[in-house]
Amino acid sequence: MNLSVEPGLAANAVPDAVAVERTLGGDRDAYRILVERHSQNVYRLAYRMAGNSHDAEEIVQEAFLRGYQKLKQFAGQANFGTWVYRIAANYAIDRLRQRKVEDARREQPSRESEDGSEIDPLAQLKDAAPSPERLAGSTQLALRMQQALGELTPAERTAIVMRHWDGCGIEEIAATLKSSTTAAKNTVFRAVQKLRIALEPFAEGGRAAKVMGME
Repeated sequence: MNLSVEPGLAANAVPDAVAVERTLGGDRDAYRILVERHSQNVYRLAYRMAGNSHDAEEIVQEAFLRGYQKLKQFAGQANFGTWVYRIAANYAIDRLRQRKVEDARREQPSRESEDGSEIDPLAQLKDAAPSPERLAGSTQLALRMQQALGELTPAERTAIVMRHWDGCGIEEIAATLKSSTTAAKNTVFRAVQKLRIALEPFAEGGRAAKVMGME
């Protein structure tokens, strides 16, 4: 990797702003720093939105590709990580909307994964390595959660993932959804209410709240 940095300065010590500037100057290796630095966070969002690793990886790749193509528009207007996160969220929303249309055309309301290995796709909802206690005996609950998430609108799904699993503020959610803060709050509220109703049978002992990450 040719970064043309000062001797002894590690790639992971290069600030985002510097990496962006060098990328705009034609140094593609500099963009790799940004990808490596922020890809894990973007992947977590993508996985929660998509519900499976295959689509999540595609979302991540597309997000960073679009970020590279639109980098001149970035111009330091925000933290790069936040900026590419929003790109990923918006692309994921578009994919969800498209999939809902395709599902309706096929008259297949079920959102179950086609990949048998993804039987517990919500195992990483709260973090990349949830404790065994959180998911103990919760296979049925996790499957119901996946179904409930699939029944949310793309905006509701984005809002609840950003708010309750990634800890984003209302203003950031509003910016991603291109709505007012009031509308964003209402979207989060609706999503929470829908999930609580869907998971009410599992409410005993707080299991639903644990898996939702709202405990």
